[in-house]
Amino acid sequence: MAKRTSAVHKSTADTPLPDDEHTPSHPLERLIFFSDAVFAIAITLLIIEVQPPRLGFRASDHDHLVALANLIPSFVAFFISFFVIGAFWAGHHRAFSLARHWSPKIVMPNIVMLAAVVFMPFATAYMGMNMGARVPTVLYDTVLLTTGMLNIRLVRLATSPPVVDEDADPIVIARTRGRGWGVTLGAALALALAFYVPRFSQFGLLTIPIWLRLAMRRAEMRAAAGQRRS
Repeated sequence: MAKRTSAVHKSTADTPLPDDEHTPSHPLERLIFFSDAVFAIAITLLIIEVQPPRLGFRASDHDHLVALANLIPSFVAFFISFFVIGAFWAGHHRAFSLARHWSPKIVMPNIVMLAAVVFMPFATAYMGMNMGARVPTVLYDTVLLTTGMLNIRLVRLATSPPVVDEDADPIVIARTRGRGWGVTLGAALALALAFYVPRFSQFGLLTIPIWLRLAMRRAEMRAAAGQRRS
């Protein structure tokens, strides 16, 4: 009986544990969880930087309305950055949903991209308190453009061997990579406008959906052409 039990234990020890094909390795999960936490903190800091008006007890309704109106530039900057950071998080989520294997090569690019994201609340508050000024606007658009470029690099690493899932659809990979160019090209246009007409610089960000559509379409066409050649 003892021999039989020993044989069963040995057989169990020699049998590899079942692996869920759709679950990334443990270090990859920790990187994703850490990144999600950083995105959540950064997006929360945006509103913390908007200081509520402090008026005396005798302040009238008009005084309060004027104080809130003075915060409109900060609110505009807040909503712009909220959706931009949300777009970066969505891109990060799409890219790592295609990842299957852990590689130390993605650690530093991920950290550097998150550092740029965390810097955005400061750049947002600076621009919001000085809306229309050239230096704050150029700084904000530069941070946005830099974050976009770092995000493109990270997405490419996460959707390339040895990290990417071998069964991932090439068209889906192409779309995921193409999406990163939407914010980046919109930020590049906004930065160019900031040097000449900083007051209207952020209108360049309204072109993000156009760049996004064009970049995704180009990426899909290249991926489809690659599939036909293979």
